[in-house]
Amino acid sequence: MVTEQQAAPADAAGTTRPPRRGPVLVVAGALGETLFTVGVLLALFATYSLWWTDVLAGRRAGQDGERLRGAWSTALASARHDVGEGVGFLHIPALGQDYQVLIKMGTDEETLDEGVAGVYQEPYRSALPWEKEGNFALAAHRDGHGAKFHDLDQVQPGDALVVETGDNWYVYRVDNTLPETSKYDTGVVAPVPTGSGYDAPGRYITLTTCTPVYTSLYRMAVWGSLQRVDAMDEHRTPPPELAS
Repeated sequence: MVTEQQAAPADAAGTTRPPRRGPVLVVAGALGETLFTVGVLLALFATYSLWWTDVLAGRRAGQDGERLRGAWSTALASARHDVGEGVGFLHIPALGQDYQVLIKMGTDEETLDEGVAGVYQEPYRSALPWEKEGNFALAAHRDGHGAKFHDLDQVQPGDALVVETGDNWYVYRVDNTLPETSKYDTGVVAPVPTGSGYDAPGRYITLTTCTPVYTSLYRMAVWGSLQRVDAMDEHRTPPPELAS
């Protein structure tokens, strides 16, 4: 039998009312609702950062790439290479026969957020592929904004790196990789890259991105050397390294 002390309180009309929650339960409930709201907002932000920015960057890079190819076909490509200008395309067969990324001058945030590989202008000026000597050093995002170098850690010594320009195919071979270094280690993009194993000037390519994934704590690097230059024919026939 329920005693008078155990019965739930009733109002003047005799309607039973639920017991009042104590202050601790009230605070706990409010905190739980706040944490849930924060969790939803963080999930939405992560979705925006990693997925939606990929969509936008991919769309922008695709349009810019088509414009560059159109300029090549009409011989209207700019001879200047200012920050933000297209240079060509990077193909990495180890990441898929259809893998390509538009290359633009500059590694500022605005340029890289367009879903491209940017050419370093500082602290060293990168040599472009057709120059007789130097390091063609590139950077791209690993996560978000196209994430073009997301799988760069899969590239290994011996793999081909192919740069496509309006006039030529530049075929490089990966010679060495650096899984992790300080993000302040500028030597990895020097004309003769520190740690690459190269000890004299040459015609090199360097690819850099953040590591580990979903962070910007460190940098990784891939180094290659030029093996040959194939002249572009009227059909833009790709070299054997890109044959499907």
